Amino acid sequence: MSAINPSILSADFANLEAELAKIATADAVHVDVMDNHFVPNLTIGLPVVQRIQEVSPVPLDVHLMITDVDRWAPEYADTGAASVTFHVEASAAPIRLVRELRARGSRAGLALRPATPVEPYLDLLAELDLLLVMTVEPGFGGQPFLETMLPKIRRARSAIDGSGAAVALQVDGGVSVETIEQAAEAGATVFVAGSAVYNSPDPAEAVQMLRQIADHAGG
Repeated sequence: MSAINPSILSADFANLEAELAKIATADAVHVDVMDNHFVPNLTIGLPVVQRIQEVSPVPLDVHLMITDVDRWAPEYADTGAASVTFHVEASAAPIRLVRELRARGSRAGLALRPATPVEPYLDLLAELDLLLVMTVEPGFGGQPFLETMLPKIRRARSAIDGSGAAVALQVDGGVSVETIEQAAEAGATVFVAGSAVYNSPDPAEAVQMLRQIADHAGG
């Protein structure tokens, strides 16, 4: 069963509670935290994520695109977020951080920028709950899906299957009704979609359509 995690990066930030209600049929809400250092954009921080946690009808899938992630990621786990994903490029001690996130009650995810190879981190699969392969350069919504990432997704899928680890394989960036089939066929199981959901006249219907396409392609 595919999971659809809409990104609020494409939502109306002045009406977040109403925007969250529109995706009550989703599996989780993808919350992008950017610091204008790791990526060239600034979004929201800890107090807003805490408030989203309090009002969201679905679990929080927090994606940290920040530099001082070893210091801050555990704080996001403490909000009650279902999962916290950080970029391996920003962490000095990823295994320690993964274990700390799990100890605080969150599922732990490791994210890779497009240019970061997956192979050096395959030995960490047993430590992870989620592996995120970015299918755009992180920082801004609405970018086109990078088809050049499909072989990387396939390699990650093969390694996960071979390891026997229960690791979700997530893709984020440019996911739409036109691209989700390719990502699912390559082996992704969790899909972050921002503009494809929130720019739709009916976000709930968009979530359902994306899930159906992914289930059919991945089945």
